[in-house]
Amino acid sequence: MILLNLFLCVIVTTVGFWILWGAAWPLVIAGWALAAGGFLWWRARSVAELWAWATLGLGLESFIWPILLMTQLKRASEPPSDEELGTILSAVVLGLFSSVFWISFSYGLFKRAWKSTSDSVSMTAADGKTSRPAKRTKAG
Repeated sequence: MILLNLFLCVIVTTVGFWILWGAAWPLVIAGWALAAGGFLWWRARSVAELWAWATLGLGLESFIWPILLMTQLKRASEPPSDEELGTILSAVVLGLFSSVFWISFSYGLFKRAWKSTSDSVSMTAADGKTSRPAKRTKAG
């Protein structure tokens, strides 16, 4: 199950990378897919953590997209035309909206994954019960 989710996370982040860079060489995109897959395999311990890292990557890609577009348009011509300014404005609005969405979504997934990890750590290996403090009694 985790391998299927790993494969899907790599596809999602690679498509985001491909959209970000547009006309990148296929070798660069394949390298990104291998790097993302290796990172997710190394870092994620559960399905929730896999998707948390993948959505964080999407959020960062969405944040970088308008910046990259502005630098590309700035190099292309001296004063940007009205059409280029409209493209920049829509990229900034959509990029910031989607980056805030994906980063906040990944935050929720991280909280969920780390909460379940801390819950499983509190289980004792000897008796399978949760560790709780002992009850206090009145000394009488």
